[in-house]
Amino acid sequence: MKSNLTANFLAALTLTAFVFGQEQTQNYPKRTYTTQSIGDSPPPTIDGNLNDTVWDIVEWTSDYVEFQPDNGTPPTEQTKMKIIYDSKNIYFAFKCYQADPSTIERRMGRRDDFPGDWVEVNIDSYNDDRTAFSFTISASGVKSDEFVSNNGNFDSSWNPIWYTSTQIDDDGWTAEIRIPLSQLRFGNEQEQVWGLQSTRRYFNNEERSLWQPLPANPPGWVSEFGELRGLIGLQPQKQLEIQPYTVVQLDTYESEAGNPFRDGSDTKLTGGLDAKIGLTNDLTLDLTINPDFGQVDADPGAIALDGFEIFFQERRPFFVENKNVFDFRIGGGADNLFFSRRIGRTPQGFASADISKGEYADVPNNTTILGAAKFSGKTKNGWAIGVLESVTSKEFAEIRLDEREDVINSLAEVGEPREELVEPFTNYLVTRAQKDFNDRNSFIGGIFTATNRNIEDNVDYLRKSAYTGGLDFRHNWKNRKYYFEGNMVFSTVYGSETAIELTQRSLTHLFQRVDAGHVEVDPTRTSLSGTGGKFEIGKGGGGVWRYNAGINYRSPELELNDIGFLRQADFYRQYLNIRRLWVKPTSWFREASVGFNQYTQFDFDGNYNRIQYEINGFVNWKNNWFTEFGGAHKPRIFSNVVLRGGPRWRWSEENFYFIFAGTDRRKKLSLTLGYIDSQMKQDNFSLIRYVVRLNYQPLNALSMSLNFEYEENPNKTQYITETSFDGTPRYIMGGIDNKTMNTTLRVNYNINPNLTIQYYGQPFIFKAKYDDFNFVNNSIAEDLNERVTLYDDDQISFDGSVYSVDEDRDGNTDYAFGNPDFAFVQFRSNLVVRWEYIPGSEIFLVWSQGITGLGDVNNSFGDIINNQLLKQRPENTFLIKATYRFVL
Repeated sequence: MKSNLTANFLAALTLTAFVFGQEQTQNYPKRTYTTQSIGDSPPPTIDGNLNDTVWDIVEWTSDYVEFQPDNGTPPTEQTKMKIIYDSKNIYFAFKCYQADPSTIERRMGRRDDFPGDWVEVNIDSYNDDRTAFSFTISASGVKSDEFVSNNGNFDSSWNPIWYTSTQIDDDGWTAEIRIPLSQLRFGNEQEQVWGLQSTRRYFNNEERSLWQPLPANPPGWVSEFGELRGLIGLQPQKQLEIQPYTVVQLDTYESEAGNPFRDGSDTKLTGGLDAKIGLTNDLTLDLTINPDFGQVDADPGAIALDGFEIFFQERRPFFVENKNVFDFRIGGGADNLFFSRRIGRTPQGFASADISKGEYADVPNNTTILGAAKFSGKTKNGWAIGVLESVTSKEFAEIRLDEREDVINSLAEVGEPREELVEPFTNYLVTRAQKDFNDRNSFIGGIFTATNRNIEDNVDYLRKSAYTGGLDFRHNWKNRKYYFEGNMVFSTVYGSETAIELTQRSLTHLFQRVDAGHVEVDPTRTSLSGTGGKFEIGKGGGGVWRYNAGINYRSPELELNDIGFLRQADFYRQYLNIRRLWVKPTSWFREASVGFNQYTQFDFDGNYNRIQYEINGFVNWKNNWFTEFGGAHKPRIFSNVVLRGGPRWRWSEENFYFIFAGTDRRKKLSLTLGYIDSQMKQDNFSLIRYVVRLNYQPLNALSMSLNFEYEENPNKTQYITETSFDGTPRYIMGGIDNKTMNTTLRVNYNINPNLTIQYYGQPFIFKAKYDDFNFVNNSIAEDLNERVTLYDDDQISFDGSVYSVDEDRDGNTDYAFGNPDFAFVQFRSNLVVRWEYIPGSEIFLVWSQGITGLGDVNNSFGDIINNQLLKQRPENTFLIKATYRFVL
């Protein structure tokens, strides 16, 4: 198995080297701008007028060059920039020429929306060629700000305090910016050199122009900046910001007779504190005590029939900000050593309330975060450092008795009020470090995480402690066009015999697989250790070709899910990706690309499980419409997880294709249509998905978007359950008629850049109806008819809730299973009014609604919407959250 994988990897390297060789790329000379200190002169007034005499101490810099779409040519409209500074701030002035000022697009939006025409400045104040601070201002006055890491990863969660204003004049529009030096990070050298870049978006032509010209496909972003000189005598500014908050919340819902926890409403008053402390000019400490995230959108609806955990994006501001510092991916997909949503997760325990004894339970939705701290920054000698520590409290399910005396008196046995532990006291730790060297062309880094739980008897099925760690590296050469990177990770988990056996049997590991020769369940183990890694070589910039080849793997024992995310262990994967770019506009397109991807996968038992070939492409047409398309062939698909611990399963050969097409997204009204079609031989499985995305902006201040998806996903062999027949395991499958419909509506109204109203609503409906029940006969047979055996009508009967099987037709039930049909219905909505009444201080007014329940699988989508959504009383949450940021 390993030799086959190595051969594939070496063949991929040989192919890319032979076919593409070396490419020539246009290189531009590095530009320099020299600023001056204003000394004791009055600073400019930030009003957008640029009429303060202090601006006269420096010259304008201009000669922006088009970056997209027609790289290397003069832009349609030119831009000018000036930079000055004092002991506390750095100031920028921009003059954005536009021949007809009436055509300036002044669309409104929330912070970080980047609406309409805008101009941007990027500052590499570390001068490390990898990180930068980005500030963008639109012609309408909307601010956007991002932290740039890893030479081109933009993180919009960073929200510094800075000041700006814009004006329209006869020549176009102007912008004036003041950035406190406390919001930047830099060294203490007497004379400093910072990296500098500025970008202008000219909306009418969807055109980007740059102050520092770059080729169409640069090998990086920050590393290609020009230079800002003249910074003399800057004193590092230690940042100290404290932001207390308070929340008043009212929850309303339909009352439930007798249930002491469902009387119709609940109220809550709480408060907390966030703080940002500059320990040095390079390193910052972020603190949060009793954080609240009530203004955050709810997760979208989703159902996973394969049993795996669904990955949801982090949305909570404290954990989103600077998340790139702690990121440690170990290959394609979501697998990561740090998944911040583990902190404050839904309690993993359960309550033992017995309704027949008159008991009701109240289980917390989330674990309480008592406090969290992040220590992060980058030192002048190239060390990037991140430490995160968080503590979550014990969580209890409260059990009380029915409040109706007549009900209690009628029961044969009455329970008792009590509390039951559902989540133990837990401490989480993440440490991350990276070091640049080799003139910033290389880095090496590491990560270590620890999860420690205070385990008590009734939660001893949880792991007591978990430790993960890893090393990563990257080396670039040929002006960063080529690279070699990789990482290696390890994990060790400890717990009771029960906890470690559950880990071995979990869907991530499945040590109980009946045909696995390399793993088995050991019920006496109290620890488990595993490894993983990734190695990749490729070309990431310059020219018109991109390619890479690599290997990643997860050992069977690797376990990351205490503070990380791991979908599945036990595989080796080889992959190859090649892409051809067309970046020079022609008479019929602005840019285009075509790619080829291939991968093979083996498990640690030597089984050759998968191979896949895919082609895909993208065209941005001359009128700014676009088309995206692709298709794949999967001649070999084996899975170790379909039968949930049973033997290896073979899927029939599969082919799929997709096509998406959309209109110009700059227009007031834009539309995207998509279609996905996947089919297996013998109709083993199929998927058809229709996608409609509509964006409408009738006013500069008002925008709406609608995303509609409808999916049909029939499958002749959907796993249902495992039972036994005459001492032999029986894996029960069924044909499933699976249909999903979801719609997401967003409405944004911007009264001004600091006062916005946002609505989010999503109905989600999932229906699964089963028939043609069957059992596994030969799980790896190529022919579906040999792989499973259908029950005859005289072998299976249904009484309305249970299917009974008389497999040997002797008149007796050999085994039975419940009716798997179900329909899931969910509606989530959020209405948020956000007012940033002074920079960094906000008031939120929030109204959230939710409906969750089961529908009738025999109803149409229309009937389900009418009966289970429109006629149900939603749960409502009303809250007011106020924050005030003290800058000291």
